[in-house]
Amino acid sequence: MLCDVTQTTGLPAPEQIPPARRPFRIHRAWFVAAVTFVTIIGAAAFASLPGLLIEPLHEEFDWSRGTIGFAVSVNLALYGLTAPFAAALMDRFGIRRVVAVALTVIAVGSGLTVFMTESWQLILFWGILVGLGSGSMALAFAATVTNRWFVARRGLVTGILTAAGASGQLVFLPLLAWLVENHGWRPAAITVALAALAVVPFVWLLLRDHPADVGLPPYGAEEVTPKPAPVPGAARRAVTVLFSAARTGPFWLLAGTFAICGASTNGLVKTHFVPAAHDHGMPITAAASLLAVIGVVDVVGTIASGWFTDRFEARRLLAVYYALRGISLLFLPMLLAPSVHPPMLFFIVFYGLDWVATVPPTIALCREHYGEDSAIVFGWVLASHQVGAAAVAFAGGVARDAFGSYDVVWYASGALCAVAALMALIIRRRPAAASPA
Repeated sequence: MLCDVTQTTGLPAPEQIPPARRPFRIHRAWFVAAVTFVTIIGAAAFASLPGLLIEPLHEEFDWSRGTIGFAVSVNLALYGLTAPFAAALMDRFGIRRVVAVALTVIAVGSGLTVFMTESWQLILFWGILVGLGSGSMALAFAATVTNRWFVARRGLVTGILTAAGASGQLVFLPLLAWLVENHGWRPAAITVALAALAVVPFVWLLLRDHPADVGLPPYGAEEVTPKPAPVPGAARRAVTVLFSAARTGPFWLLAGTFAICGASTNGLVKTHFVPAAHDHGMPITAAASLLAVIGVVDVVGTIASGWFTDRFEARRLLAVYYALRGISLLFLPMLLAPSVHPPMLFFIVFYGLDWVATVPPTIALCREHYGEDSAIVFGWVLASHQVGAAAVAFAGGVARDAFGSYDVVWYASGALCAVAALMALIIRRRPAAASPA
């Protein structure tokens, strides 16, 4: 009978009727990633300032560059050491609460620096308060968001969120350099405080802790993952995860390579490039603009690194990145001059592509080896990154005071990058199936 009806009406049989197309909708995970991106950009202002403070504070208070470098090193060390505890706190209290409090602490610490008169106050306000706040806004924040909200495209999202820090540097560094040179360092510190406070409403109103909060599966998954119960004892869990990971070889190799990464980026170039260029007669605003260009190029390099991480072996990517970075740093002392010239621009572009390209493959290796604890493990690996950065931030200032130049620090960092490349190659591959990337 159905065939007769079909023939007489000219309508297809029910099983031949094409299903209705679902309306295209952007997954909520991409909105969460966008809010995270904006948050990291706004918070990146505090990371742009230390290198601009060295000369003004030295001139106003007659503090040695080693003393100022020590305050910066405390900031960098706490930035890393706080990260694993912040990742555990996010499991206990939620991402929104931890990040909102961290931004407020950054604003308080940066704002109080305008009243300081002694070097210990710089260590307290900028080193400790801003260090603790920024540590809770560290890359462990990006890793936690990526692990919770994404199953597919994790490498790409990690690259995008990592690039947010470089974008923030691009936005704020030229402005802060202009403020420091024309109005002094205090308006720049106030700008950092206001930028951190301005991001708090975005975090509180728009960020969500888990896909289950809105009844959705993570991006790339088919089923809704139940929201885990809050994990009590955040500090105990962070330390327990550390002890467990420390019994494995990959942890020490990842921590060692990332310590060298921090030494050759945040500790060296971000902290000492501007004063080193100024030693050769380059204006502070010109040197700060070159760092901003690194921020532009780094966005491309880090997103590309995330794309590569989804497709190629992470440890080999790390080896290539560290080798290229080391080569570029060996040439830098020969390129510093009173004005910007084409070879210097080539260095800036080449180095910028590699600035934090190491982050996506490092997070991928943590995820491969440590599964659900990977965000906390990466927090500890990031701690080693910042300890390396802190050591070179201090050593760079001491070397400048002792030798009158930064050359020995550039050469030493280039050699360390070669060591990191070799360490990355000997990280063993996990034989078990890895979690989706």
